[in-house]
Amino acid sequence: MKISAATRLAAVLKHTNQKVVLAESCTGGRAAALLTLEPGISAYFCGSAVTYQEPVKSAWLGVDTDLIQTHTAESPETTLAMAIGILARTADANWAAAVTGHLGPGAPIEKDGIIFVATAQRTVGKRATRWSQFQLVSKKRGQRQLEAAELMLEFLLEGVSSNI
Repeated sequence: MKISAATRLAAVLKHTNQKVVLAESCTGGRAAALLTLEPGISAYFCGSAVTYQEPVKSAWLGVDTDLIQTHTAESPETTLAMAIGILARTADANWAAAVTGHLGPGAPIEKDGIIFVATAQRTVGKRATRWSQFQLVSKKRGQRQLEAAELMLEFLLEGVSSNI
């Protein structure tokens, strides 16, 4: 039986005594929902901001409106800005992860099912960031949200685990 990304992330957070915060768009809070199924996660999970609309990304996370207009809300640049913004606003968190993307229906064909995930880490004297793009294999919107949430948690787990 495969152990979920949320379960593995919770174990690594406990082992390293680190805390995370999330900024979710296309997942609609599903990553937070998966993570909060884990017993004791409140010691390591600060929370999640579901910033679905562009003005909310700006107001809640500090994402520059010009950045969104230049690169779109579904871009590596916006996703990185979301992760950096939520980390800056969450003093207790060591790590942040963000996700944006097009889940359809109605997405442009070339962008349909493409998501971007980013992480930001608070370190002494600097901030480390990274991002990746994924093509979802699921076809239905609800399944895509769950797949994107799992990918987000896996990507965050890779980052947190790299510091062990």
